[in-house]
Amino acid sequence: MMIINAKGMDHRLINETIRNSCGPCTIDSCCGQRFIAAGMADKDITIRGVPGNALGAYLNGGTLTVTGNAQDAVGDTMNDGTIVIHGNIGDAAGYAMRGGRIFVRGNAGYRAGIHMKAYRDKVPLMVIGGRAGSFLGEYQAGGIIIVLNLESPQEKCVGFFPCTGMHGGKMFLRSAGKDVAFPEQVTARPASAEDLEELRSYLTDYCGLFGLDTEDILSSDFTVVTPDSRNPYRQMYVAN
Repeated sequence: MMIINAKGMDHRLINETIRNSCGPCTIDSCCGQRFIAAGMADKDITIRGVPGNALGAYLNGGTLTVTGNAQDAVGDTMNDGTIVIHGNIGDAAGYAMRGGRIFVRGNAGYRAGIHMKAYRDKVPLMVIGGRAGSFLGEYQAGGIIIVLNLESPQEKCVGFFPCTGMHGGKMFLRSAGKDVAFPEQVTARPASAEDLEELRSYLTDYCGLFGLDTEDILSSDFTVVTPDSRNPYRQMYVAN
């Protein structure tokens, strides 16, 4: 196990040290360094502290684990691998991700999962254990987004304008959905028994990582959101 003391190091030196390592790495005293592990694959990295923007951008494999919070653009355009955040994350997590998994124990900021897409056999997955800010899943074209709202069920699980422009993929919200204003081009419905079985397959690893009870979570109401048109923008450009 290589221990990297990040105090006084910029992201270039941190990443160079990681690339030259032969086994798992732990980064101590991380304080806002951006682009950690950007474009890497097959690395097992634990980060103590708060990594800066674009943690795991273009990630192509391996596992990144943050013991606390992370800033904006976690997993930007990631292709594969797993990012585990034991705290909260900032805005635009999983932007345009086309593969891999992002597991967040806490809350997410604005625009999580925007432009998320699936690619061939890759189906990206983002699980948010707390609440998500506005514009969740904006222009989502593929993949799975799950919001569990485990800590503050009395509050709305998502902010304003979720699923705006959504034209692919699927979203699961641990909520009856009555307090969420969805756009016209999506269908929001109560989860069926089949939906819950699918959801279980996504939550098994997540709950194992954070010591949660999958069955207890699944006993709650869930809303499933999917696009209801193959061409949700038609009404914007074609006269009826």
